[in-house]
Amino acid sequence: MASLITCPHCGTRPKEEFTIRGDAAPRRPGSADRDEAWYAYVYIRDNPKGRILEYWHHAGGCRRWLVVDRDNLTHEVFGVVDAADFQRTEAAE
Repeated sequence: MASLITCPHCGTRPKEEFTIRGDAAPRRPGSADRDEAWYAYVYIRDNPKGRILEYWHHAGGCRRWLVVDRDNLTHEVFGVVDAADFQRTEAAE
């Protein structure tokens, strides 16, 4: 059985319609932040195993960016939200 991702806009679709960008946890530094903060944001990444939040692009569908909550060992998907909604929630915290 193919891996499926439930897009909040298009419904359940095969993972081949999506491209992955990576970890959604790092927060972008502000324009006034030091070079070290930008270096860490661009180049230094953890490589966790297990359940993480990742950015995915629905390239073969609505072309929206999504945040997928999944386990990168078992590939089980726990939830999907639109990236814009995710950003609003993060900004409110």
